[in-house]
Amino acid sequence: MSSNMLIKNAHIVLADEVIHGSVVVENGLIKEIQQGNSSLPQAVDWEQDYLMPGFIELHTDNLERYMNPRPGVDWPSHNAVLAHDAQIVGAGITTVFDALSIGDVNPKGMRLAQLPRMLEAIEHESDYGHTRADHFLHLRCEVSHEKTLDIFKELVDYKRVHLVSIMDHTPGQRQFVKIEKYREYYQGKYHLSDEAMDAFIEKQTRCAELYSDPFRKQIVELCRARNLSLASHDDATEEHVKESAECGMTIAEFPTTHEAAELSHKLGLAVLMGAPNVVRGGSHSGNIAAIDLAKKGILDILSSDYYPASLLQAVRILMDADIGVSLPKAVDMVAGAPARAANLPDRGQIAIGLLADIMRIRRSQSQFIVKEVYKKGNRVF
Repeated sequence: MSSNMLIKNAHIVLADEVIHGSVVVENGLIKEIQQGNSSLPQAVDWEQDYLMPGFIELHTDNLERYMNPRPGVDWPSHNAVLAHDAQIVGAGITTVFDALSIGDVNPKGMRLAQLPRMLEAIEHESDYGHTRADHFLHLRCEVSHEKTLDIFKELVDYKRVHLVSIMDHTPGQRQFVKIEKYREYYQGKYHLSDEAMDAFIEKQTRCAELYSDPFRKQIVELCRARNLSLASHDDATEEHVKESAECGMTIAEFPTTHEAAELSHKLGLAVLMGAPNVVRGGSHSGNIAAIDLAKKGILDILSSDYYPASLLQAVRILMDADIGVSLPKAVDMVAGAPARAANLPDRGQIAIGLLADIMRIRRSQSQFIVKEVYKKGNRVF
């Protein structure tokens, strides 16, 4: 399949400006970027649509929706991966980190049971060229779970593992400082009786005392020895952030307070928030609003989390919000900054020599619409 093309009459979103011009792609790479229109007959007219880099998604559990489309429904894993991949690419995402949880706090959950099947399906479909996006693995390590360290040691050397996050959903801290909020969330989500919920809280607290600190330290050591990107998760206090920085983490996922977000940014951790938070106007769990961090200049990365199309929606909302976020800056939050944080220097921008992971975006009134997506110069949507 040819990966050479000449695009003209496009609004090209570069790292720090938007220009009207042309882009030449050869052998899957961006070869030239020119201002002004091309008169060459083979040039494809993009009719002044935006030419943006393909988005890079660092944290999504979207695959789980296809593995278990309804409660009690266990879908064939290979088909689930391909359906997930199609939705990802249709949202303009050309590189995705599929977030797989190690250590499930859900007392009725299937995550650990389906983990081997998810891994095998991602590996198989990617290796055989059936996926359209690049799929990497993001291992989400629940350090308060008794099986986390052993499972992590089995998976850390998988070739697609590029990112590891350290999570601790122990009641009474981080995302759930208030026990009543913890009880409300888990009891409502998993339909537990009062007695079952009491036992669940007791078990989670006991496990955290036994495992959280030693597992965190050992996982961090294993990652640093392999030069894997590390992310904190739900940091709430300055102490949390300082610990994350000392561990060499480069990403702060979903800090729950302004203080944690500000210090993370100051210490060089890229602050990652959910794009659904931007689209909805706030956090569904009552934590800080991502757009408030954008106003302060301390929002670095957006993740679609559970809704892939939210990335493009969030870009449009941020650039239209009159808060000092330009289109190049908004696009950097979903492309360039994730690439830098995950140590992927070959993608994330429209720049000479980088992969031609690009897409054509049309603005129609208040909407951004994905018209075409290319992976290494080949059309995949």
